[in-house]
Amino acid sequence: MANTSSAKKRIRRDERKSHINISRRSRIRTYIKRVEAAIEEGNKDAASAALKEAQPEMMRGVSRGVYKKNTAARKISRLSHRINKIQ
Repeated sequence: MANTSSAKKRIRRDERKSHINISRRSRIRTYIKRVEAAIEEGNKDAASAALKEAQPEMMRGVSRGVYKKNTAARKISRLSHRINKIQ
């Protein structure tokens, strides 16, 4: 357990940030699921539109420190590759 007041404050702040990051990560996953659902349906237009919505959300997560830059880039690349494979 923390002894100093600054350490206690740090624990409170980390807990708040943790909840915020969890909600951000959940929001990003929702956008990714929309893209994947459109890919599963085979609807290329809907999948492309969903990916256009998901990209800025993922990059916002990168700038806020939820994801690393390469992780988001890798996910976007894999999704776009799957969309391009749709006939």
